[in-house]
Amino acid sequence: MHALHRFLLLHLLTCLGQHAHGSDIINGEKAAEGSMTFMVSVQNRHNHHVCGGFLIREDFVVTAAHCDAPSLTHVVVGTHNLKNANGKKLSIKEKHKHNSYTTVGNGDDIMLLKLSNNATLDNSIKTIPLPSPGENIADGTLCKVAGWGFTRTGGAVVDELRVVDVSTINKQVCGTAWNGYLPANVICAGGYGTKKGFCQGDSGGPLVCSGKAVGVVAHNRGNNCNYPQSPNVYTDTSKYITWINGIITS
Repeated sequence: MHALHRFLLLHLLTCLGQHAHGSDIINGEKAAEGSMTFMVSVQNRHNHHVCGGFLIREDFVVTAAHCDAPSLTHVVVGTHNLKNANGKKLSIKEKHKHNSYTTVGNGDDIMLLKLSNNATLDNSIKTIPLPSPGENIADGTLCKVAGWGFTRTGGAVVDELRVVDVSTINKQVCGTAWNGYLPANVICAGGYGTKKGFCQGDSGGPLVCSGKAVGVVAHNRGNNCNYPQSPNVYTDTSKYITWINGIITS
């Protein structure tokens, strides 16, 4: 019975993860102009925002693996407002999902996008540094997460980038809150004991701690943004630095 219970729990969490595409910002505020200039909107052929992402080099964007779809064609950089014509559209040349990714509930939810042309770095477009390999973030560290999309469960998307402060949560506490199952190589922050975090529309965006993109927005529980039962889950970028560098330098 114990094995059956574990199987059913894993199946439930996997299904929840599969329906957790995207997320946006709950109880946040509009990002100040000139801030978060590394933020990227990953879009489809209809010019619709699908997921967030972040620029780590002029020609590479990090996002979530579960954002992958045949319709993804380009990214938009250099704007907080997706209706602003000043945003620069860059085509996606290659998509590199982590080779161990299966579903968001099983982890390894990270993808690199190789751009067809380099982004021109200036005051409105900048890269964000990644953590060192295996770098640990202390529990209770105050970080930021940003994105475009729903501001409440069942809400509507927004055009202007929003940002909110969230604190990292002890992984053991997080695992307990997720009923004992949590993928390896993740960070938990927000959405637990608070009313702040992400919701549908912002998967792939960064968890920013001390100026570094330490996490990639992965999933919440069952698309429920009304917290506070379960922490939000991010892919821990420090565990994928070697993989990222291997793709970039090839």
